[in-house]
Amino acid sequence: IPSLTSQSSPQAPLTTTPFTQSKFLQLGLEDGKIRPCPSTNPGCVSTNAKSSSFAFPWVVPETSKENAVQELQEAILKTQKNAKIEVIEDTPNGKYIQAEVDGGFGPDVMEFLVKGDAVTYRSMAMKVTYIYPFTTAIGDSKGQLERLKKIVDQLGWYVPSFDSME
Repeated sequence: IPSLTSQSSPQAPLTTTPFTQSKFLQLGLEDGKIRPCPSTNPGCVSTNAKSSSFAFPWVVPETSKENAVQELQEAILKTQKNAKIEVIEDTPNGKYIQAEVDGGFGPDVMEFLVKGDAVTYRSMAMKVTYIYPFTTAIGDSKGQLERLKKIVDQLGWYVPSFDSME
């Protein structure tokens, strides 16, 4: 048992159950791209092709290219409950925006990468719910998809879909 005056820092748990993995959700870009949804989090949608819950990137119209980041921030703040823009960062791969919004069971995080005329994103519940004794999370990405639809509808930007590819 470590003492109160111990200088060692707490270690991350060594277990790799879905429950413990869901407690350490990583945010930010990975190799300059939006991260995929973690396999332990059903309340997530991402434009990363490795994601199990994939969504198409948005297309920024020519008329919005100059102010795309500002318009996106305004749409987030206007359409989401208790939205806070947490990070706005210039990266070599575009402008990264991270926002925290009210979710069903706690805060949700939305991440966007605006580069040229494309916006990639990930919207994810930060709290994953499990029913004991099962190790499968409950939930789905419908709430995240609805949230993203409100934002893109506010913006009026184009969203490709499988239906539009016929």
